[in-house]
Amino acid sequence: MIDAVNRLNSSTGLDSLAGIVILAGGASSRMGTPKATLTLPTGERLLDYHVRHALALSMINNNAPIMIADNGRGFDVDLALDNGNPQTPIIHITDYDSVDTQSQTSNANIKTGGALVAIESALQEVNESVTLRHKQSSWLLVISCDSLIPVTDLWQKLQCSLIQANDSQATENQTIESQTADKKVICLIDDSHLYPLLGLYQLSVEADLKAYIDSGGRRVMQFIKPIVQAVPFEKNWQHLTNFNTPEEFKRACASLSDL
Repeated sequence: MIDAVNRLNSSTGLDSLAGIVILAGGASSRMGTPKATLTLPTGERLLDYHVRHALALSMINNNAPIMIADNGRGFDVDLALDNGNPQTPIIHITDYDSVDTQSQTSNANIKTGGALVAIESALQEVNESVTLRHKQSSWLLVISCDSLIPVTDLWQKLQCSLIQANDSQATENQTIESQTADKKVICLIDDSHLYPLLGLYQLSVEADLKAYIDSGGRRVMQFIKPIVQAVPFEKNWQHLTNFNTPEEFKRACASLSDL
């Protein structure tokens, strides 16, 4: 798998991985326990599973940072995963704290936070080290802790769509080029659902996302709808994601062992 990712990375110099964010801050009320702390049949915790795969991907992408967005829960990571790496790319980030969020914290009837504030925080983190010129060719990879899709496989699948888009822009007319140029979010889709928390976010979308959050927006689908490009699921991924109950997690683990 790493060889395949390497080949993809070398095939395009325009689209690069700027960072990886693992969304681990959900309430997990139906699961009964934080999803990040769920234990796989191998004995590995779900968060460590994602970090392990993310480290493999980071190593071949200039030590791209791996950001854990756990909404202040302070989930630790198995220290053995990055043992021997003096410049570990693993960092914990806090959710973006907008003026709107601050004004709502005293009102128990209004929900705050959510996936978008975590993504905004991650975008701000990686944007600091990317020049303005490269923000339209650099991407943040988002993966949530309700999935068992390896992040290396997710990057390979989504980057294929980037390569195809670049090829079409080089060969098709200006109309097609303008249609693909405004797609700043690339995520998975199945027969009935879009999965915006399994996707790529172009770094240049950060300012628009910040403005949306500052205006009170929290709905992921509302924000991404005008700018999203959907990539069909792999058939054997169908049961690996979107698990919210212990029974669904058990089914996902069984599907993972069947791969």
